[in-house]
Amino acid sequence: MNTHQKIEDILVCIQEGRKPRDYGPYTVQVGDQDLNFGGVIIDDPMPTGRQIIEAAGIRKAEEHLVFQVLRNGELEELNLEETTDLRAATVERFLIFHSAASYRFDIDGKRLEWGYKVISGRVLKRLAGVDATKFGVWLEVRGEEDRPIADNELVRLDGEGLEHFFTGICETTEGGAS
Repeated sequence: MNTHQKIEDILVCIQEGRKPRDYGPYTVQVGDQDLNFGGVIIDDPMPTGRQIIEAAGIRKAEEHLVFQVLRNGELEELNLEETTDLRAATVERFLIFHSAASYRFDIDGKRLEWGYKVISGRVLKRLAGVDATKFGVWLEVRGEEDRPIADNELVRLDGEGLEHFFTGICETTEGGAS
């Protein structure tokens, strides 16, 4: 990498509504299962899943999954040898999970895939794109009352069937789902 070269920040390009330049280096945001993100520098405009994992300083890429966080909020798994084009400005960020399996769930009618067997109420709200201070999240339970999920509560996604969640404005008197 040329140390005099200005680093192109992919997230800034997207926020400004412009396409990134055709050559690196680039800064991309990489996060974990708690949606804690940090910047990682990648030279290749079309990195593989493996390159993203390794750029994040993670060893043993084979023991990890990487997901692209698309501009529309959807998550899409990126296989280790599969490439993504950073110049297309369609991928905002990446998530890396220390996991060999992915799990599907539905929130507010949108099906997502997750790389970890549990997910917290706060992460569900962030993935749904709602204000965590005003909205609650519930697990749909067929034949029973739907169960509120607290921000710090972990819900398992590895059971049988697809878990369905929904969000809604919280009543100030309840507080159970906030």
